[in-house]
Amino acid sequence: MPKFTVKQAAYEMRLDLKRENQDLLLILTGGDVPHFGVVTTLTKTTTPATVRFPSHAGRLHKENVLTERLANKLQSQLTGTCTIIGGVHVNQITQAQIDASFTMVDTLANQALNWLNLHPAKQVAISYAKLSKPTK
Repeated sequence: MPKFTVKQAAYEMRLDLKRENQDLLLILTGGDVPHFGVVTTLTKTTTPATVRFPSHAGRLHKENVLTERLANKLQSQLTGTCTIIGGVHVNQITQAQIDASFTMVDTLANQALNWLNLHPAKQVAISYAKLSKPTK
């Protein structure tokens, strides 16, 4: 499973990529407390949809701004489904660190796109059974 990292503004983000056939699972974590706070799903032709989980403080996680940015960077190159799980927490985060997170996600997206271009998914033949309908 390819792993990409970027360090900026005194913290690190990591993107793990897993491919099953044409489908992608991306895990975006980082900071002082990596976790799984949001899930964004999409395909090449569908609008990204995000679920935000509540944090232990009761607020909804906000990493959707990062996962949706990543989704938008990758969407045109998708060949199947894409699921992005994200959780980045920097203790006492500063505005400069928040601003850097967007550049960091862009860098990780470019790294993932480069890897995907160098390692295209092989198209696997899919067949379906022809089953008769059950009788009542």
